[in-house]
Amino acid sequence: MTPAELRVTDSLSIPLDALDLSYIRASGPGGQNVNKVATAAQLRFDAAACPAIAPDLLARLRRVAGRRMTSDGVVVITAQRFRSQERNREDSIERLVELLKKASHRPKARRPTKPGKAARERRLDAKRRQSSIKKHRGRVGGMD
Repeated sequence: MTPAELRVTDSLSIPLDALDLSYIRASGPGGQNVNKVATAAQLRFDAAACPAIAPDLLARLRRVAGRRMTSDGVVVITAQRFRSQERNREDSIERLVELLKKASHRPKARRPTKPGKAARERRLDAKRRQSSIKKHRGRVGGMD
C-alpha cells in the first residue's frame, strides 16, 4: 500500500486522488458561523471510473449507496455533523469506507432445499386436523 491510498479492506484500497473533496456551507443551527464559514465537507468518489472497483462490487455499491450514488456512478457524501472542516472531512471519508466495506461483503448464495420428511408429515397432519374440524362444523341435530 502506498501512502496515497485509502485502505478499505485487505484486498481493496482506493487511490486518494480518486476522492474529490470540497467544502460548502452547512445548514442547520450554528448562528453567524454557519452563514459565513464553509465547514461542511462534500466528498465525491467516481466509483464507476475507479480501476480498483470491480463490476460486481460496483453493482453491490449501487444497491448499498442508494440515493447517495448518481446515475453516472459517483458517490456523493456530505458531512456536516461537526463544526470544523477537518472533522467533517474525516467523517465523510469514514462514511465512504463504511459504504465500501458493506458493498465488498459478498452475500452468501442461497442453495434451495426441500423440507424434510418429518416436516412434510407435520404439515399433512395439521391439514388433516383442520379438515376434520371443518368437516364436523354445522347445525346440531336436535329433537324435533
